[in-house]
Amino acid sequence: MTDESRSGPWLVALGAALWGTESAWRIPLGAKLDANVLVFWEHVILVALALPWIVPRLAELRRVHVRTIAWLVFSGVAGSAVGAVLFTRALTTGNTIVANVVLNIQPLVSTTAAVALFGDRLSRAFWPWAALAIAAGFVVVALRPGFVLALDAGTPYALACALCWGMSTVAGRAVMTEMSLPLAAGLRVVIGLACMTAIVAVDGSLTADALWPAAARADAAEVVTWLVLLAALSGWVPLLVYFAGLARTRASTAGYFEMMQTLAAVVVLWTFFHERVVWYQIVASAALVVAVAMVQRAQQRVGA
Repeated sequence: MTDESRSGPWLVALGAALWGTESAWRIPLGAKLDANVLVFWEHVILVALALPWIVPRLAELRRVHVRTIAWLVFSGVAGSAVGAVLFTRALTTGNTIVANVVLNIQPLVSTTAAVALFGDRLSRAFWPWAALAIAAGFVVVALRPGFVLALDAGTPYALACALCWGMSTVAGRAVMTEMSLPLAAGLRVVIGLACMTAIVAVDGSLTADALWPAAARADAAEVVTWLVLLAALSGWVPLLVYFAGLARTRASTAGYFEMMQTLAAVVVLWTFFHERVVWYQIVASAALVVAVAMVQRAQQRVGA
């Protein structure tokens, strides 16, 4: 699983950056809906968007190995459903900046898993650029006037989310070796919806009052608009772009390009939530882009 094109990692980066816009909708929605319910409705809309892509391609499943189906199930459960719940809880129970800082460990998870499970080879030049990317990501998110990085109630959720999303990168790469893009992306959200239905049923939220509480009813049009924007612009479109890139990218490389999600999330915080921008964050943002580009260049020297 080492074939990589020049465009693949940058498609991963674009998809991740579009994912990074989700805070603009997920944070205000977190004030109206419980995290589990929010992600449930998100997946209802995602499945509605995905069905026209899935149905014509179901025959492909006859040619897919059981191992690939297992990776797909893992991707849908850990990446699409549980990861989204954990990230929502991290944003709504703790400091949003801390949550995005913690997500910077995600590339370490995906790289370790890619080497251990798929035998990805890493060039000597990989390590310094990977270290620079992670360091730049921390500076972009955390190093700002008056901010003190401290663990809070959202930190455990962010750590668990980083683990789920890091492993899902590897799982998604495994799926894309045998399955077409529309089918893989579509089935991922179908599995995610099945998982979320089970979760809301177990926690007692599968009732009218829990699924659409008073806070949501009071601003129904606004909540529905946010949900559609979250599922479509920050969900389905990025997922298609991301999977298109993942099909052409090593799992060990993809995690670092996914750090564009962190960069986009910070831009959202600056734009929508009036976070202050300082000069060294801009420098770190540029360093992050250069570092991930050099990660790709270093890995291109490693033979398949």
